[in-house]
Amino acid sequence: MKELSEKLVRTVQSAEGKLRQVSEADSKTPLLKGGWSRKQVIGHLIDSASNNHQRFVRATLQGSLEFPGYDQDGCVRVQAVQNAPWPLLVSIWTDYNLYLAHVIANLPADKLKAHCQIGEDEPVTLRFLAEDYLTHLLHHLGQIGAAAQS
Repeated sequence: MKELSEKLVRTVQSAEGKLRQVSEADSKTPLLKGGWSRKQVIGHLIDSASNNHQRFVRATLQGSLEFPGYDQDGCVRVQAVQNAPWPLLVSIWTDYNLYLAHVIANLPADKLKAHCQIGEDEPVTLRFLAEDYLTHLLHHLGQIGAAAQS
């Protein structure tokens, strides 16, 4: 998990610089017609960090996990992400992910096979959740032009 953690740190550090170059006005603009703005995408990624933080910790403590899915559109709407200051969103996202990288690096090897049931999805392991977290993050960073160049 240390390698995954290190990759998350590198990804966040690379993306942070790109995100901080985005103006407040540009952060509010939908990227595709009818789509989310950069603010809304980062708000969604903050939710993802928060949800996955709880999943990682609870699965480790309990040895298995049953956790609800979540309404991503509702969460972005209720939290009024579009009205939050862009620098605040970038700071929260950056710091939360750096902390999450620390959590991932310290997940006990003997807990990585913990059975995790998220909403109605097929059961997965804790290892899969951690790996999929980074995959999901990279997908959305790519959508908003903040993914590292390959």
